[in-house]
Amino acid sequence: MRDPVRAMGLKLVPLIEDLGLFAVLAATVVAGAMEVWGMISARQVNITDLLLLFIYLEVISMVEIYWQAGKLPVRMPLYIAMVALARYLMLDTGHLTTLQIFSMAGAILLLAFSVLVVRYGHIRLPYPVPPGKDDDSEFP
Repeated sequence: MRDPVRAMGLKLVPLIEDLGLFAVLAATVVAGAMEVWGMISARQVNITDLLLLFIYLEVISMVEIYWQAGKLPVRMPLYIAMVALARYLMLDTGHLTTLQIFSMAGAILLLAFSVLVVRYGHIRLPYPVPPGKDDDSEFP
């Protein structure tokens, strides 16, 4: 009884992952197209618009890497978070207090430090590679 359920689960989980990734990819492409259309309609491009497009490209890259390698480096969401916070700072600086601005800058620095720690750990303490698997530990 347990083996057929396990076999079905092993087939179903990758399908659900692929459907979820496709939904993320489609939503990101639609959001990016809407943003580009908004820039064309307004006949204006701001740095915040470009940063938002960069975030969309990073999400698309995350989906691609997951489909190619079957795993995702922790650094990618950290990069996206740093860009998102920088974009937020650029958009709402006029409405933020000095303490909030310094807090956001500190959060960006903390995320950058986290990237360094993750990267250092990845280089100095790599995960063991199971027998028969290629070492694809280095992501773009």
